[in-house]
Amino acid sequence: MFKELIYSGLGAAVIVRQKVEDEIKTLEKNGKIKKSDAKEFIKSLEKKGKVEDKKIKKQIKSLIKEVIEDLDLATKKDLKKLKEELKN
Repeated sequence: MFKELIYSGLGAAVIVRQKVEDEIKTLEKNGKIKKSDAKEFIKSLEKKGKVEDKKIKKQIKSLIKEVIEDLDLATKKDLKKLKEELKN
């Protein structure tokens, strides 16, 4: 379920990006926006998208850690610690 949610979000982002680029090309073709302004706008959107991507990834990691903790699941760190204890 989690994968589907992520893939859905990524798919939506790709669709939105394509629609925005198409609309900017239309505006450019109709002379309503300069080519340089269009490129700058797209760069700005990409930069904001990367920032948002980092935020979302950070939130997802935090949520996953919280769920693991709530379910009281063993982590790699816990297993490594246990192995070391068993060796001694």
